[in-house]
Amino acid sequence: YRENKVGAAEVRQTFPLGKGIVAGCMITEGKILRDSKARVRRKDEVIFDGKVGTLKRFKDDVNEVRAGYECGIRVSNFNDYKEGDVIECFEIQQFQPAL
Repeated sequence: YRENKVGAAEVRQTFPLGKGIVAGCMITEGKILRDSKARVRRKDEVIFDGKVGTLKRFKDDVNEVRAGYECGIRVSNFNDYKEGDVIECFEIQQFQPAL
């Protein structure tokens, strides 16, 4: 199995929303996809692994947001965002080893 980085977003601000906190982010590279695997990093340390639960652009639910745009991200079962955190999106690919 190989991990493939899809994108990254930097947390700029946090907002209370319903049952939890949403991170207001700027996508710095690649793209962020809803329902993909994600990890939250704080100063090169991984503090949470989970899944992108909510992805919003303004007030609309969206499936993906590309680099250079702002969006709201909520990682499932995580509410401890701080400004400067980085949310990374990745996928796990299975590959056949070469002989």
